[in-house]
Amino acid sequence: MHGRGGGGWWRFLSYDESKGKAQVDRALLFRVWSYGRPYLPLIIINLVAIIAISLIELLPPLLYRDLFDTVIPNQDYARLNWLGLGMVAIPIISNLIGVGERYLGARVGEGIIFDLRQSMYEHLQHMGLRFFTHTKSGEIISRFNNDVVGAQSAITSTVPSIVTNGLTLLTTLAVMLSIEWRLTLLSVAVLPLFLLPARRVGEILREIRRDAMEYNADMSATIGETLSINGAILAKTFGRLKQERERYRGSNRKVHDIGIRRALIGRWFFMGLGIAGAIGMALIYWYGGRLVLDGALTTGTIVAFVAYLTRLYGPISSLSNVQVEFATSMVSFERVFEYLDMLLEIQDRPDAVALENVRGHIVFEDVSFAYGEAPQSRVPAHGHDNGREENSETVIRPTRERALQNLSFDIAPGELAALVGPSGAGKTTVTYLLPRLYDPTQGRITLDGHDLRALTQESLAQQIGMVTQESYLFHDTIRANLLYARPDADQQQLEAAARAANIHDFIASLPNGYDTLVGERGYRLSGGEKQRLAIARVILKDPNILVLDEATAHLDSQSEALIQAALEPLMQGRTSLVIAHRLSTILAADKILVLQDGRLVEQGSHDELLARGGLYATLYETQFKPHKSKA
Repeated sequence: MHGRGGGGWWRFLSYDESKGKAQVDRALLFRVWSYGRPYLPLIIINLVAIIAISLIELLPPLLYRDLFDTVIPNQDYARLNWLGLGMVAIPIISNLIGVGERYLGARVGEGIIFDLRQSMYEHLQHMGLRFFTHTKSGEIISRFNNDVVGAQSAITSTVPSIVTNGLTLLTTLAVMLSIEWRLTLLSVAVLPLFLLPARRVGEILREIRRDAMEYNADMSATIGETLSINGAILAKTFGRLKQERERYRGSNRKVHDIGIRRALIGRWFFMGLGIAGAIGMALIYWYGGRLVLDGALTTGTIVAFVAYLTRLYGPISSLSNVQVEFATSMVSFERVFEYLDMLLEIQDRPDAVALENVRGHIVFEDVSFAYGEAPQSRVPAHGHDNGREENSETVIRPTRERALQNLSFDIAPGELAALVGPSGAGKTTVTYLLPRLYDPTQGRITLDGHDLRALTQESLAQQIGMVTQESYLFHDTIRANLLYARPDADQQQLEAAARAANIHDFIASLPNGYDTLVGERGYRLSGGEKQRLAIARVILKDPNILVLDEATAHLDSQSEALIQAALEPLMQGRTSLVIAHRLSTILAADKILVLQDGRLVEQGSHDELLARGGLYATLYETQFKPHKSKA
C-alpha cells in the first residue's frame, strides 16, 4: 500500500493498516475508469437520468407549501385538484425514470465487472504452471468471488450512491437557500452531529469488517480442507471428526459474534443519526414557528423545509462516511489488479508460428531447469510494469538445486523414448518442458528444428497428447470428459477410443453408460478406471506426439497388459516420450534415457545399458527384474 501523502483523500484513498487511514492511489482510479470508458455513452445518459430524478423530487415540498399558503387560505378547489394530481404524477414519473436509470446503471456496472472478470480469467489461463503450483485454488476462487463481488459493489452501488446523494444534496441546498436562507443555515448547523459520529463509527466498522473478512476466510478454509474428498477421507480415517467439528465451531463462533457486534454498532449509529435529524427538525419547527408568529414566514414554508430536511440529512448521512466506503470497495479492485499485473512466464512471441505437418523430431540442447528460477524472457501482462517482482506469496519460492542440469538428447521421428531413473531424478520435469508447461532456465528444446518458444502454444498443444501422473477428470459425464479431447467426435469414435484403452466394456456395464457422472475429480471411478479413461481421451485426440507419465501405474496386471497392447499400435509412427516403470515399456523402447539428479547419465538400448553395468543395470536388478514375469 502507498504511504499517506499530500493532496487530500482524493489523491490517496486506500487502506493503510498501520495507520488506520483510507487511501486510494489516483492511478488506481484512472485504471478503474479505463474499464468504464467503453460505457461512456450509457454513463452520460445515466447521469442525466439521476439529475432529472433529483430535480423532479424537489417539487413535492413546493406543492406542500402552495397547499398551505395558497390553496387552503383561498379555498381554491380547482388548484387543490391539480396539486393532488401533481403529488401522484411526480412519484410515478420519478420512479419510471428511476427504472431506466437502474437499468442503465446495471448495464454499466455489470458490463465493467464482466470485462474485469473475463480479463482476469483469460490472464490466469495463460499463467505458467509455476503460478498454479504455488497458489492455493481457494485463493484464486476468492479473487473471483469475494474481490470481484467487492469491485462489483463499488461500481453498481457505491459510485452511483455518491453521485445520487451528491446531486440531491446540492440541489436541495440550492432550493432551500432560495426559499429561506436563515432556516437553511439552521439546518446546516446540525451537520457536526452527523459527521463526527459517522467518522468514528466508520473507523470502528472498518476494523470490524477487516476482522470479519479474516474470520470468514478461516471458516472457508476449514470447509475447503475438511469437506473436500481428500480432507473428508483423512479426517475419517484418523478419527479427527470431533476435532475438526470443534475447529469449525470456533471459526463459526467468531463470525457469529462479530456479526452481532456489527449489527449493534450499526443500530446505535442509525439511532444517533435519527436523533440528529430530530434535533434539526425541532430547530426548524421552533425557529420557523417564531418567524411565523412574527409574520416573517408562512406556514407552508415551514412544511416545505421539513420535507426538504429528509432530502438533506439522508444524503449527508450517506456521504459522511463515503471515504471509508469508497476506499474499502477500491481495495477489491487493487486485489484483482494484483492478479492482472502478474508476469506472464509462458507466452507466444509476436512472430510465433503455428506448427504444421509435424514429423516429431525432438531435441534437448543443454537444457537446465530449476523450479525456483524463471527464464529472463518474462514480460508484465497488459503492458503494466509496476516495478514489482511476482507476488512472493503465490509465485516465487526459494531457489533450490536445479531439477535438470545440462540435459542433451534427441528423439527421432516415430521413436519411443523411455525415461528411467530413481525418484526425484527429473523425469516428470522433462515431460513438463516438452508441452511448454515450463520453459528451460537455460538451453533450448526444438521440435522439427523449431525452438518451442518460437511456436504458438495452441499449435504445440494440438500436436501433443499427454497422460499425467495424476489423471484429472471433470465432475461431468464420461462422454463430456472424452469429448474434451475432440468435441466433434461421434459415438463410434468414442467407443473405438474406449475399446483401445480397455474401458468400453466397463462403461457399457454402467446404468447410464457414457452419460454416467464420474464425480468430483473422478472419485466415483477406481484409480485404474480413471487412468484408462485418461488414456482413451488421448487416443481420441490422436496426436502426433505422446507423453505418458506413468500411464499404467494404477492398473492391475490384466488391464496393464491390455493397455500395453493398445498403446503399442498407437505409438506406431508417433514420437513417444514415456516415464517407464514397467519392463514391457522399457523393452519396447527405441531409446532409454537414464536420469539421475537431473543429469542424463546413460542412454541406449536395454541390452547396451545392461552390458554397461551402470545405473540402469542397478535399477534393473532392484526395480524391473522382479516384475519381468508380470510383464
